[in-house]
Amino acid sequence: MTPVDADVLGADHRRGRPLPQLKLDRLFVTDGGLETDLIFHHGIELPFFAAFPLLEDADHRVSLRRYYDDYLAIAREHGAGLVIDTPTWRANPDWAGRLGYSPERLDAANRAAVQFAEEVRAAATADGVTAVVGGCIGPRGDGYKAGEAMAAEEAERYHAVQIRSFAATTADQVTALTITNAVEAIGIVRAAAAVDIPVAISFTVETTGLLPTGQSLAGAIEQVDAATDGAAAYFMVNCAHPTHFESALEDDGSWRSRLLGVRANASARSHAELDEATELDEGDPNDLAARYVALRDRMPALTVLGGCCGTDSRHVAAICAAWAAGGCSPLSSLIASSTNPSTD
Repeated sequence: MTPVDADVLGADHRRGRPLPQLKLDRLFVTDGGLETDLIFHHGIELPFFAAFPLLEDADHRVSLRRYYDDYLAIAREHGAGLVIDTPTWRANPDWAGRLGYSPERLDAANRAAVQFAEEVRAAATADGVTAVVGGCIGPRGDGYKAGEAMAAEEAERYHAVQIRSFAATTADQVTALTITNAVEAIGIVRAAAAVDIPVAISFTVETTGLLPTGQSLAGAIEQVDAATDGAAAYFMVNCAHPTHFESALEDDGSWRSRLLGVRANASARSHAELDEATELDEGDPNDLAARYVALRDRMPALTVLGGCCGTDSRHVAAICAAWAAGGCSPLSSLIASSTNPSTD
């Protein structure tokens, strides 16, 4: 099948409309830990943790479709929207180059991934579920380490390659996951703005609640917004357990209203520990769900809920069920009391 170019879609192309999750009037479900789910639960090998080559194999496409359909079922059950992020976290020039992809083949792969996501969106629409397609990008380097940071201009040039591929399709937005530093995020936001496609930036943090660079989450969001005139559609946190970033949310300020999404890890282990692990730490889905609900007081705009490493549809289903129950978790009271201490 030939990928659809945005240029031929006419005036009804979705990108001219505001992202529906920005209305903050409903829950949006997104997926969990795609790569860890495929590796540990389905026995699928992913060289360099890259899932996008699976789209070139008919059997693996079926597995991917079943994976996304599980999250569509959760959205349907809860009357929620669905953010369908493409399986292209590693589909940038450096990582794809290690897999033998030419620039032309990589461009085709990113476009084909959006077309695959559109198949999921068609099923969602038929079920009355509002769906958003996000072209997923990851960091240039290791998502667990800050590494040698690029200048913002270099980051813009580098990520523009993948972002331009998405901008030429029906993707509604770019979703940048596991970003380790503010400067790379600035480049990503500028590259997306240059081709007029909205972008969500998701930072990862260490067990201290700080980015791998040592910067605070508040500082990173404020730096990106200041350098880009607030051009990012919204921000998220991913690839960290809620216990890692709860303390980071104690910093007051308008930056918290820019945080719309969480995709937490199932495990409370550090990045270093996860990097060395040979078995999957799936954590406790119900405990993870309770910890999401407990974030409500500190993340007033939180509306996009999913998972990251070690999570699967069980975790996201538990999260959405707890969220729909209205935040009766005792953790909510604990956080509320620590945020608003008694004056008696």
